[in-house]
Amino acid sequence: MEPLGGSAAVGPLGRPALPEDAVRYRLFAPGPGGQALLRRCAEAALVRLAPLLAAYVWHRQPFRLRYEPARGEIPAHIGGTTLFGDNVEDEWFIVYLVREITRHFPGLAARIDDNDGEFLLIEAADFLPKWLNPENSENRVFFYKGELHIIPLAETGEQEWDPSAPCPTISEALALLSTHSEEFLAAEPIRAAVYKRIDGYPEKLQACLHRAQCYVPAGIAAVLRQRPSLVAAAVQAFYLRDPADLRACRRPFQTFPADQRVMTVVTFTRCLYAQLVQQKFVPDRRSGYTLPAPAHPQYRAHELGMKLAHGFEILCSKSSKVSPNSENVLSGPLWERFLRSLKEKDYFKGEMEGSAKYSELLHMAEDYFQQSVTTPESSVEVSPGDEILALLQTTPIDLKEFEREAACLPPEDDDSWLDITPDALDQMLKEAGNESLPSANEEEQKYDLETVAESMKAFVSKVSTHEGAEMPWSSDESHITFDVDSFTKALDRILGADSEELDSDDLDEEEEFGFSDEDDEDSGAGNKGQDQKVSPDELIGSLKSYMDQMDRELAQTNVGKSFTTQKKGASSVKAAPSESAGPDCGAEDPDLVPVDVDMNLVANLLESYSAQAGLAGPTSNILQSMGVYLPENTDRCGSSS
Repeated sequence: MEPLGGSAAVGPLGRPALPEDAVRYRLFAPGPGGQALLRRCAEAALVRLAPLLAAYVWHRQPFRLRYEPARGEIPAHIGGTTLFGDNVEDEWFIVYLVREITRHFPGLAARIDDNDGEFLLIEAADFLPKWLNPENSENRVFFYKGELHIIPLAETGEQEWDPSAPCPTISEALALLSTHSEEFLAAEPIRAAVYKRIDGYPEKLQACLHRAQCYVPAGIAAVLRQRPSLVAAAVQAFYLRDPADLRACRRPFQTFPADQRVMTVVTFTRCLYAQLVQQKFVPDRRSGYTLPAPAHPQYRAHELGMKLAHGFEILCSKSSKVSPNSENVLSGPLWERFLRSLKEKDYFKGEMEGSAKYSELLHMAEDYFQQSVTTPESSVEVSPGDEILALLQTTPIDLKEFEREAACLPPEDDDSWLDITPDALDQMLKEAGNESLPSANEEEQKYDLETVAESMKAFVSKVSTHEGAEMPWSSDESHITFDVDSFTKALDRILGADSEELDSDDLDEEEEFGFSDEDDEDSGAGNKGQDQKVSPDELIGSLKSYMDQMDRELAQTNVGKSFTTQKKGASSVKAAPSESAGPDCGAEDPDLVPVDVDMNLVANLLESYSAQAGLAGPTSNILQSMGVYLPENTDRCGSSS
């Protein structure tokens, strides 16, 4: 699929293109009373999703639902645009959320795309119908009643599909979807490919998080206790720092000095943790931050805390120094309804009000509400630096309490997932391609040279176009399909055997080499005139005689000796290589022993595969695309032979 937006400022049909690494989600109400339904569903969806989203750490921006009035061809809807940055899991988590919203609110239909266009179709590219392409896919893909739907092209007359048909407007698509939703349900393989990508949610959310001990200033520990999501902004500030950002870190830190540090547990996403760990950074001596020896048991905690402190200091140095709006959104009627709904859904899991666990869950709910609540369009989003400074002014910092907590911290998560072996990477790639990777013993026992030969023949018989070659076999099929008729006809056109007609090039060759009517005495045409045409069978016979003579001459050369011939009564592939045609073979045996095409094909493929020396190459790529895996060459010894 080609990108529909790209890096241009204007996308298709003159519409603004989405920024890079951003996903857009819009939920429409096809039926009557759409505006009231949208506003009601926006609030209800926030409450329903709160248990999932309250503890989630977004990489760049959170999931938001805001009401948007109708503009031009786009009807009124609720939705938003979220920058997910380097963490693509945020994008697929949003796909899961949007699908769940349409499942629980059947009156809504959802569209979701990103800067690459219809990325849901990209995920299911192997199963899409041929008529669907990037030019006509816009406004055809919807989530409706929890299922993926694709609106097909309209049938006109006797023409089945019109690839040049324009894309429908969203209003037209919604009208069709509300009346023919069962007919537009996407094919099962397409839905399976998309649903496989979001399979495992919401349980999968915990696997995406990583908890690590960090030695941070007490102010950062207090801020993260109130707003755990601010860790993402701090990691991004450190990860994307430039020399101008580091100016604030070349002197003693003004906001988070290094003299009041405590040990605490910080919750990251795996992407954020990897970004923080993998970067090598030496702090400036003037900053006051020093690291213990790498052999120190808490070296990793000191290093992570130092990097987080730099990120928070960079954010505060960019602050506008203007206190955010003093209006408390946590005291309005919307917050009261939100909190009441959380209690009804047992969000606090029976914890006593005022307990430590209750306070932790409440802080996460407040953080989620402030990020995702529908606010007026005129409101200005508070920068992370301003929010951090405001929290420092209102949050008490008790060093003794932090020290008591540091004495009984829970164990941190194992980060061995950062190290991936080559074998594990191969297995992940195979699983992503819906293929099973056989073991070395299975490869050696189950692979068959006949399968190699038949697969290559099937590949040659397929038609290739400017869009590429079609593979005759996939892992979803039980066996290789080989069109014998097509392959036979292709051979007939090449060799001229049993053909019903000759093309113009063959007739030109007949005239060039003097195969005229007068020379064909065996056919009884010697008394005919020169300009009288003979039958195609007679011409084929003359051409075959010429080809036989050429074979006899080539058999006495090095070209003939380079081929392996068949043994009489032996299978073409399983037969052992026989002696090549000798110089006198043509004189002693007028009926030449046919060349073993399969054996020569397999021998050349194996030689090419061996020359790859275990790396990727044409032979392994073609065969693996057809489901044929060759074992490693264990016959070669260490010395060159």
